[in-house]
Amino acid sequence: MKLDGKSGFAILLIGCGALILLNKIGLNLGGLMGYLIPIVMVALGYYGIQSGRKIMGGIVLLLGILILIGKFSWLIGIAIAIAMIVYGASMLKGTGRTY
Repeated sequence: MKLDGKSGFAILLIGCGALILLNKIGLNLGGLMGYLIPIVMVALGYYGIQSGRKIMGGIVLLLGILILIGKFSWLIGIAIAIAMIVYGASMLKGTGRTY
């Protein structure tokens, strides 16, 4: 089986149908799909850039990255909070370094 536009669309339809059926029987994968779709967008955008479709690949890549930043904003907030605590503690210790 060669992968062209029709077979790729067929695989997409099969995957969407399987997810709908799994949701109907009680196995909800919506949270996982919320992260999987942007990751696939980033991969497809990168593939598009590599295959010579720089504008379309760049748009898909940028959208995927922006969606992932939104999904991981809680993690970014935690990292900023930890950095602020470490920086404040180092200022109180008076290590002698100036930033």
